[in-house]
Amino acid sequence: MSDALTTSAPLLGEPLPVELMNTVFVDSSRTGDALDRDADAAAWLRAVADRLGTETAIKADQLDEDAVRPVAGTLRTLRDALRLLAAEATEDPRPPAATPELTRGEAISALNALAQAWPELAWPADGQPSRAYQGGGTAAELAVRLIAHQAVELFTGPDRYRLRPCLAPNCPLFFVKNHARREWCSPVCGNRMRVARHYRRHHPAPQG
Repeated sequence: MSDALTTSAPLLGEPLPVELMNTVFVDSSRTGDALDRDADAAAWLRAVADRLGTETAIKADQLDEDAVRPVAGTLRTLRDALRLLAAEATEDPRPPAATPELTRGEAISALNALAQAWPELAWPADGQPSRAYQGGGTAAELAVRLIAHQAVELFTGPDRYRLRPCLAPNCPLFFVKNHARREWCSPVCGNRMRVARHYRRHHPAPQG
């Protein structure tokens, strides 16, 4: 069992459903999968545990490989469903980063089946009221259900219209456009696009 909090996925500060979509990424021109093994899925959940913990009582030490193994496949299915639905919502012109294994209807059904988390009020006599999501089951199961619940909120709320595919060359990531001038998932992709434009200006394609 690994206790590492590191993950190979880029973490860009996006909403958790988008961060989950971005566990399919490109590294050195090769497509990577940050959920490929059960240990990888556990590492990713631990890496975002602090954000899960703002909505639940989930702690990183509850998300070791043994705890996550029963839900690792479900997490991958949720990721694939979210990527398919995000591609539709954004009219994504990019080819799929991986061969889709879900139909649109299957993706919606998978998301709805997993989005079984609900808020409960906690209000101690000597403290302030707060909200914590519950979903039954283990911490790992609750983590998956909370991300699915947040995905329903994403696709039905205003961020759906701000969701974008990154159109930098070979980038499979999504992002939420949180300010008017943002066009790329990260400054790295922005720099790559500026370099590509500069090259095209100074090396025009030969005429037929």
